[in-house]
Amino acid sequence: MTSTLLVASRREATRSVLLERQLRRYHPRVQDQVRALAMQHAHLADLAASFPALLFALALPRAGLDPAAARACVIDGHALADAALAAGIPRWLPKLPPEAFAGPIPALPDDELFRRRIANHLPRSPKLAPRWLQAVAGMAELAHGPAAVWIARELLRDPRRVDPDRLRLLGLWAWFSTQPATLAHTLIDRPWTPNMGIDAALAAANEWRLLIALQVSLGAQPIADMWLQPARVAGYDFVPLSSTADIAEEAEAMQNCLRGYGNSLAHNRLRLWSVRRDGQRIGTLKIATSAGDPLLNITELRGVRNTAASREVSWAARQWLHMHDLPRIDVEYRKPGAASLDGPTWRAIWRPYWLAKRRMPHWLPIGARRAALYNL
Repeated sequence: MTSTLLVASRREATRSVLLERQLRRYHPRVQDQVRALAMQHAHLADLAASFPALLFALALPRAGLDPAAARACVIDGHALADAALAAGIPRWLPKLPPEAFAGPIPALPDDELFRRRIANHLPRSPKLAPRWLQAVAGMAELAHGPAAVWIARELLRDPRRVDPDRLRLLGLWAWFSTQPATLAHTLIDRPWTPNMGIDAALAAANEWRLLIALQVSLGAQPIADMWLQPARVAGYDFVPLSSTADIAEEAEAMQNCLRGYGNSLAHNRLRLWSVRRDGQRIGTLKIATSAGDPLLNITELRGVRNTAASREVSWAARQWLHMHDLPRIDVEYRKPGAASLDGPTWRAIWRPYWLAKRRMPHWLPIGARRAALYNL
């Protein structure tokens, strides 16, 4: 009898040590609440090892959720899957360590396909787990389940390559990649696919952001005053790039960075022209004033992939420029920030997202703001 009591006492002591060790793995600011709940019943305490996420969710439920029913499920010995459902957390969370949870667990996908896929990309590192969970939850909310699985995979492949500050941009781009009937989708050169690596995705999403900036800077109408006139000189055609579509096509064909000039164009800092021969694009011209000279100049002339233009093309461009009465061209620069974004275009781009998500995030306001766009 004494021996049996001694063994039971030792087992209880070991169980207490293991429980305390597991509880200490939770974030320091939530340990008191989690520990207080675990002390209420042995079945609740067992969750610290078997389902850390569920114990956490019962101790710190998400806003609007009452954990009483889920807590009763656990105490009464019902299946943990039923308790998880009642607590509003997915059934694929048991393998995540206590370190993953520092705040109320957000809503997460829990359909069968998602569970099968996410199981292949669960974090093994307790240190990485909280960042991983935040990224997965964020991408699921911003975009959709497949994008959440994708970011889970990419974060495990190389955490250093996944910048948390770029998740909003990636999420918007991934969502609009699946919405072909939207204006924002028409501005995507390379849509998101689950096979993309993070570097390719970031590059494609940033190109998309630049095109959006160009679109909302110029608005729906082409630039009315291109300062100069189209003409053919020495067999070369000088063609204005006056709209978002014109500039995007030139940037794609010439493999250059024209998409980034939206702000400068809106503030009348420059104009862009294409040099062509027999319909083939030969070079891209940037026209502006420079070095204190009040007259327009060719400030840049480049070929494909920003290669240097030939002497022949450069001479034709000079002749074309000086066909114009330059002293009579008065360029009125706008002060920095004076050129507002086009509100109707801004709303047309983002309205499908606001409606689908049934919310208007503070970082994507209804009023067109450059800061909101560049902070994505």
